[in-house]
Amino acid sequence: MSILRKHSRIIDDAGQEADPIGSAANLFDVSVVFIVALFFALFMAYSTLDLFNPDSELVITKTLPNGEIQIITKKGEEIKIEQVTETSESGRGVKLGTAYKLEDGRVIYIPEGNE
Repeated sequence: MSILRKHSRIIDDAGQEADPIGSAANLFDVSVVFIVALFFALFMAYSTLDLFNPDSELVITKTLPNGEIQIITKKGEEIKIEQVTETSESGRGVKLGTAYKLEDGRVIYIPEGNE
């Protein structure tokens, strides 16, 4: 009868009973650290660490599955999201001027003169 009441115990080197759940808690801690490291790696890979800098200016373009383009602009602490569609509006309009892109990337707008 005494053989049936005996159950095995895991004893560590110090002579104390080992806790099998303790190793699972350590695995959870390691997985949380791994997830945080992945977040930092993704932010660095997509160069979006500027989102957290209050003095930075950032423009991100994103194409949605329905064909629309989304432009996300961040200036200082203001974030603006614009939707761009490929449909054109028809109607009458007036030419306002001409825009030129310079070699250094700047765009200059010259308004149309009053004639």
